[in-house]
Amino acid sequence: MHYVWWTLTFALMLAGLVGTLVPLLPGTAIILGAAVLAHFTVEPAHRVGWWTLAILACLCVASYIVDLVSGSVGAKWFGATRWGAVGGILGTIVGLFFGIIGIFVGPLIGVLVGELIGGKDLVPAGKSTWGTFLGTTAGMIARFVIACLMITWFLMAAFWL
Repeated sequence: MHYVWWTLTFALMLAGLVGTLVPLLPGTAIILGAAVLAHFTVEPAHRVGWWTLAILACLCVASYIVDLVSGSVGAKWFGATRWGAVGGILGTIVGLFFGIIGIFVGPLIGVLVGELIGGKDLVPAGKSTWGTFLGTTAGMIARFVIACLMITWFLMAAFWL
C-alpha cells in the first residue's frame, strides 16, 4: 500500500511544480499538501517531521507573497508611481476572475490605467507596464525555484536525513 501513497505524493508534487507555471493551479500549496499527505501515510522510516512541514509551509507562503508583489515591484523598478503600483495589485486581483487571460493581462491593464489616472502620458505609462510584465515573469520564475526547493527539501528530509 505504501507504493500507492508514494505514487500519489510524487504525482501531486509534479502537479504542483507544473502549477507554478500554469495559472489557476496553486502550485506550492499542492506540493505542501503532498508533503502533509506523505507525513500521515508513508512508513515511519521515510516520514518527514513537523519541522520540515513548517519550513515547507513558510516557503509556500513566501511563494504567494512573491506572486502578489512581483508585478508591482517590476512596475516600480521601471518608474511607476504609487498609482501604477496600486493599479497593478488591483489588476492582479480583478484578473483572477477572468481566467488565464485575466491573470496575465490584468496586472498590465491595471498598471497602465493606474498610471494614466495618475497623470502620466501614454509612453511613460507603457514603460511602467513593461516593468510589470518583466516583474510578473520574474515572479513566475521565483515561484518555480521555490517549488523546486520545496520538493528538494522534502526528498532530502524523507530519504537522506
